[in-house]
Amino acid sequence: MNCYLLADGDTRQAIIIDPGAESGRLIEKISREQLKLLYIVNTHCHIDHAAEAGDIQKHFKIPFYIHKQESPLLDSLRQQGELFEIAVKEIPVVSSYLQDGDTLQVGQLNGTVLYNPGHTPGGISLLFGKHVFVGDTLFRDSIGRTDLYGGNYEQLIGSITGKLLSLSDDTKVYSGHGPATTIGHERKYNPFLDNL
Repeated sequence: MNCYLLADGDTRQAIIIDPGAESGRLIEKISREQLKLLYIVNTHCHIDHAAEAGDIQKHFKIPFYIHKQESPLLDSLRQQGELFEIAVKEIPVVSSYLQDGDTLQVGQLNGTVLYNPGHTPGGISLLFGKHVFVGDTLFRDSIGRTDLYGGNYEQLIGSITGKLLSLSDDTKVYSGHGPATTIGHERKYNPFLDNL
């Protein structure tokens, strides 16, 4: 699982995206780098991406944001943990819900929320300039699975083609698992996106 710490180098303001594990390491890094953590955003609420969001929220006393359609998955976080043998100490408390087109500010960095259902009902991506954090919607040469609760293959393909493939080819894609890629690479080589 990939968790991302996005920071503005000038203001030292930062956010965390999808903190599913190693909250102690993240807290230590934030303190060492003297970052001002503003909030946590989860692209979706599967256990591997959200298990330690509550720990970080409690430590820093900061807001936690998701799309409203992710509420059932967040509510089932402990049950997901039991199923996959992942301990959940704290359940994050939603501060407010994000919607498609909402803007995010991290120092001088401006972001936009892209609603990308399909992997989960409330999946979102976060676009900051030429960098997009997509959770489990899109991977290098692959796409997110749709066989879990709320998954929908047609919806996922629609999210990718309608939102992500509308971005420029040089946009860097940061996925929830595996290496980074680009929109151009996926447009050209992703076998799930052939003939679209």
